Amino acid sequence: MYKTVKPATFTLPLPLIEELDILSKETGKKKTSIVAEALEMYMDMYDLKIAKSRLSENNIKADDFFRELGV
Repeated sequence: MYKTVKPATFTLPLPLIEELDILSKETGKKKTSIVAEALEMYMDMYDLKIAKSRLSENNIKADDFFRELGV
């Protein structure tokens, strides 16, 4: 997935760790992979939320904005 990696240490609530363990076993994916994918999805979602907020602050309709981009 990434060409470079850096170890990170963080704590999570026990129920979340237990769900992560179960998901890892059921899918055969490494926990690191699951967490990385989840963080990427969260950050993408948050980027969209920020973009929508900026559009509304500038009174730009999203449909007009995307139309101008050809999307």
